Amino acid sequence: MKTPSDRPHYPSMKRRDFLAKSALSALALAVPIRAAAMPALSPQLEKLLKDTPMGIVVHSYATRWNPKLESSKYPGFTDAIDLIRHCHQIGSGGVQVVVNNWSPEFAKKVRSEKEKLGLYLEGSIGMPFTASEVETFEKNILAAKSAGMDIIRTVCTTGRRYEIYHSASDFEAARARAITCLQLGEPVLRKHKVKLGVENHKDWRAPELAELIKKISSEWIGVTLDFGNSIALMEDPMEVIKTLAPFAVSTHVKDMGLEEYDDGVLLSEVPLGTGILDLPAIVALCKKHNPGITFNLEMITRDPLVIPCLTEDYWATFGMVPGSELARALRLVRTNKGTVALPRVSKLSTDQRLDAEEQNIIESLRYSANKMGLK
Repeated sequence: MKTPSDRPHYPSMKRRDFLAKSALSALALAVPIRAAAMPALSPQLEKLLKDTPMGIVVHSYATRWNPKLESSKYPGFTDAIDLIRHCHQIGSGGVQVVVNNWSPEFAKKVRSEKEKLGLYLEGSIGMPFTASEVETFEKNILAAKSAGMDIIRTVCTTGRRYEIYHSASDFEAARARAITCLQLGEPVLRKHKVKLGVENHKDWRAPELAELIKKISSEWIGVTLDFGNSIALMEDPMEVIKTLAPFAVSTHVKDMGLEEYDDGVLLSEVPLGTGILDLPAIVALCKKHNPGITFNLEMITRDPLVIPCLTEDYWATFGMVPGSELARALRLVRTNKGTVALPRVSKLSTDQRLDAEEQNIIESLRYSANKMGLK
């Protein structure tokens, strides 16, 4: 299997450029959506939304979170409080972080830090797949609630669809398990008044996830809408947004770059504004359906993901997806060929890799403030 040659890539913007207040002049949100389609917002709510900077998903710091690599320049984040303090320092409006076996005392410390810094918090929690796991799930929900979270993100499958499942029956079994875990978790969410967002995590095509949410039919279960993941399933990015935005309670904001290789497509998160997605239009559509929705950056700095969409095994779980979907996806790659260099970081030194991670996040925050009206 051949892939393009390794090319280190890191953004040129320095951290001080973002921290300098003069660099953060706000631009009006201008998107290609008819004004008549947008709901009228009160001046107070409009100001609140524009004054809330974009949050950061813990996975944006995949290298620095609970680090296995030592660095004096970029000390690792060992817990949620470390992450919250750093995200506030670089100008983030909130954090989405994993909640797992937090003690009541630690949850209270997290809440205190959140309130002191004026950030919003969201959780990321695993689901109960058996009745015996419901107790642990409820403890994590209670910890999240105690920490000041009322929105939780989750996934309901065990991995990327085209890597984990190899037959239609495999994926049907995964669908049944997902329904079970949501049915087990829903009474806990309803009891504690916490909303759950199921992410489109390179597992569900958009109509499938919409169908799943409708089947559960609970005001406490919606979608964490990832802006770019579904490209890996050969879906049109804007069609995914249109399908899932009505159910969205939270988001994973990202921009995407694409390249071809012998067996398909290489896919990477890239700094906001440098990829193929129409981010202002996506933000506007999300706000249309949920004016109070949060926008959380998931800028994962890593080598490109390999999407083997020209192999037979890739399609084993997809049923009757028309060939036009593949053709459209390949046209998307070729139309945008060479517009952005995909990051290659696995061969960089530890500090180079951490520097690339930090600069990609800061560049994305700056774009969000200046171009997406989130500052």
